[in-house]
Amino acid sequence: MREVDLDVFAAELANGAFVIDVREPDEYRAGHVPGARLTPLSTLGAAADDLPGDRPVYVTCASGNRSGRAAEHLQAIGVDAVPVAGGTAARARADCPVARGTAAEAA
Repeated sequence: MREVDLDVFAAELANGAFVIDVREPDEYRAGHVPGARLTPLSTLGAAADDLPGDRPVYVTCASGNRSGRAAEHLQAIGVDAVPVAGGTAARARADCPVARGTAAEAA
């Protein structure tokens, strides 16, 4: 499965990438990619119809494990889903922006 690193992801974010965060709400509030939509893994199937079909959907989590599973599921139903290597933890370690609170609506 194709996966993007932080540099590629940063470039995609700058170009308006669509991002979902598949962690739980408390994890999301503690720190997430700015603009990422909260879409917990447990609700992914119900939220799939609300995802864009005309561009990639970048999937993130804490470390990359859940995002990989979520991307596989989404790819199986025809969504161009791309997991982000290392997740939010890697972003924080790399001093990339991390938002706090509930800034983005759930998908």
